[in-house]
Amino acid sequence: MAKLTEMTKPASGKTIERNWHLIDVQGKILGRIASEIAYFLMGKHKVQYAPYLDTGDYVVVVNAKKIEVTGRKRENKIYSQYSGYPSGLKETTFKKLLEKRPKEIIIRAVAGMLAKNKLRKKRLARLYVFGDEKHSYEDKFKSKN
Repeated sequence: MAKLTEMTKPASGKTIERNWHLIDVQGKILGRIASEIAYFLMGKHKVQYAPYLDTGDYVVVVNAKKIEVTGRKRENKIYSQYSGYPSGLKETTFKKLLEKRPKEIIIRAVAGMLAKNKLRKKRLARLYVFGDEKHSYEDKFKSKN
């Protein structure tokens, strides 16, 4: 039997190392790439993963304007939000949202794939989405090369 000191220790908040991942979504399918982004945000790719700890990494997404969807979702998919007041329902299609706010499409897709608990906001705070190739986190990726 293994001694207590030889056993794997669970990760603690102080021992978590956060890496940066750059993901180019140009020409990629929304649902498939959103699950990959959620995987990195949760930290499931790490050995120290624990569902009750926030062990995830930072994710920078570029080219959000060039995301693809399958089928007829470009015309038929509807995003809705409700203010809580009578006649406060606002609906917009994927096509219109892609033109106006392409970042929101990816954020909503990734948020839907994260667990609905108190870690969700912290994980989404580490997601940075940019509409084109330019982003302000170049220094995070240059130091690794």
